[in-house]
Amino acid sequence: METDYKNKGLLLLKKGQKGLLHAIFSRFGLFLVLLVVQALILLSIFQWFEEFLPHIFGGTILFTFIMVVYLLNSRINPTAKITWLIAIMLLPVFGVLLFLYTRSDIGHRALKARTNQIISETKESIPQSGEVMERFKKDDPGAASLAHYIHRSGCHPVYENTAVTYFPLGEDKFEEMLRQLDKAKHFIFMEYFIVDEGMMWGRILEILAKKAAEGVDVRVMYDGTCEFVLLPRDYPKRLRALGIKCKVFSPVSPFISTHYNYRDHRKILVIDGHTAFNGGVNLSDEYINRNVKFGHWKDTAVMLKGEAVRSFTLMFLQMWGITEKENEFARFLAYDPMPVKEAGGYVIPYGDCPLDDDKLGERVYMDILNRSLSYVHIMTPYLILDGEMETALKFAAERGVEVILLLPGIPDKIIPYALAKTHYASLLESGVKIYEYTPGFVHAKTCVCDSAEAVVGTINLDYRSLYHHFECAAYLCRTDCIQDIEADFQATLAKCRQVTRESVRREKWYMKLTGHLMKAAAPLL
Repeated sequence: METDYKNKGLLLLKKGQKGLLHAIFSRFGLFLVLLVVQALILLSIFQWFEEFLPHIFGGTILFTFIMVVYLLNSRINPTAKITWLIAIMLLPVFGVLLFLYTRSDIGHRALKARTNQIISETKESIPQSGEVMERFKKDDPGAASLAHYIHRSGCHPVYENTAVTYFPLGEDKFEEMLRQLDKAKHFIFMEYFIVDEGMMWGRILEILAKKAAEGVDVRVMYDGTCEFVLLPRDYPKRLRALGIKCKVFSPVSPFISTHYNYRDHRKILVIDGHTAFNGGVNLSDEYINRNVKFGHWKDTAVMLKGEAVRSFTLMFLQMWGITEKENEFARFLAYDPMPVKEAGGYVIPYGDCPLDDDKLGERVYMDILNRSLSYVHIMTPYLILDGEMETALKFAAERGVEVILLLPGIPDKIIPYALAKTHYASLLESGVKIYEYTPGFVHAKTCVCDSAEAVVGTINLDYRSLYHHFECAAYLCRTDCIQDIEADFQATLAKCRQVTRESVRREKWYMKLTGHLMKAAAPLL
């Protein structure tokens, strides 16, 4: 099936009812005013404290010393410690108060409690097959140890009998999505970071409305930042009028809160419990190169058919259930996954929750790097690393492993682009190879290792993905599609320019300055 770009599908908004301009002249202006007022109040409180500094200089020194000792002995990420130490040393009172505020759980205490409750209640929802794990241990002991850790962090079993299809572009995923959505008989679950009206969402929405009319249980969930910038506040009501259940995760409100750090960055589509999609592709036209913003948009995704789909069903229901009084896990997990007997290899879908101490997304990448023997090839849109991840990349290269990072040639955001470049010199010195995609922007989040392991999902190599966002991915071991992932990496690499020490030295001065100035604050961005 070829995509009909003339058919824009079902659109619920009139021209001028979407986009940043609409947000500015609707609630955005009010939100901004209220946030500014709150910020001024907080600053005035901080200044009030600072007026007493000349009188309590000795106490301030003692207090700062205590905070420094506390930070050094805390479980905070070492790179974040440095950022907070700088802030507290330069601005003793303001820095301490800001630190205490961000660590107080104000604004997300209820979310944290409810999320942890759901994860605890569903930890045993999908039992791990002992036979599958034993076979995995025999086939690949190293990967099996990683599987043990992933399962320990939540309900993330290792599966067999799952066929995985890799899509090297968002357009490829979109076409298959339409085909699979049209086959739905029982339920459709969609959880995406971004939903934006256009041809892509219009075509999908057309099918969703039809399926809802047929009695299919259709549910859509998107992140609150999307609602704030791209969609009106009544958009869920418009979807419900079509028979589509809709929720907005953590809607933006005009109150200063650390709650906004924790965004739902996942991209999940589950159909009838037997088909699932995951990857970097959101539901907006730029992801299928229908709307060109930053040159050619390079993105990837996977489709799962078989037993492993159950984990994506559970992940969706966990997020959906945060605001529900009763769970529906048993009902939807009872649907037959239709295992694909001829499919080889092992598949582990997993989610990473930012409200616990288990930084699963980062540790999976690090474990792959530490066990690698021949090569590790990574595509990521952003490169904002903590000390541990940078060390893992460098150590793998220093062991003789071919570590290649493939990054955008045309950035979508200047500050992350500048921050990525601050890592280049150190990585190159250790032998890590870096390439930039000259046709445009790389939004893919893929990692392939030694033709045996791969990760495709939503997890970028930056602080937001690794520490602050709800994320998900599919870990693959010895599946047939791994060769397709590596082939796509090589095909994309051929369109890239290699970064060298000389090109780093020739980098524009303002880009270097921006990167170095922002690096100290990177963990807080």
